Amino acid sequence: MLPTLPSTHFSRPLSTVKFTFVDADGDYEEVEAEEGDTLLDIAHDNDIELEGACGGEMACSTCHVILEEAVFDALEEAEEEEEDMLDLALGLTDTSRLGCQVCVDSSMSGMKVTLPAEANNMQ
Repeated sequence: MLPTLPSTHFSRPLSTVKFTFVDADGDYEEVEAEEGDTLLDIAHDNDIELEGACGGEMACSTCHVILEEAVFDALEEAEEEEEDMLDLALGLTDTSRLGCQVCVDSSMSGMKVTLPAEANNMQ
């Protein structure tokens, strides 16, 4: 027979992460997402204009985003394939990443994700 756990032991639900997308005009959209979702998926779920032409397959740079330095520094380094795609991105910065490759976690709560002015969008 399996031991019964005290009622204080519950499975941990995924955390909700709240943060803000900022476009080139300074307009912003606060969003809420579950840990593990990619920035690209979150943008699409919230009607944020972040293209992702390849569907998140890392075959383009249309989901290029600019992260705050602290958030960028906390991420694992981009793989060579992502770096190659970023080289094609317009408006590249030192803290640029592909939105399809960044999964949110609770440490990112309150961050600002900037959409570059030169980004391709879905309009």
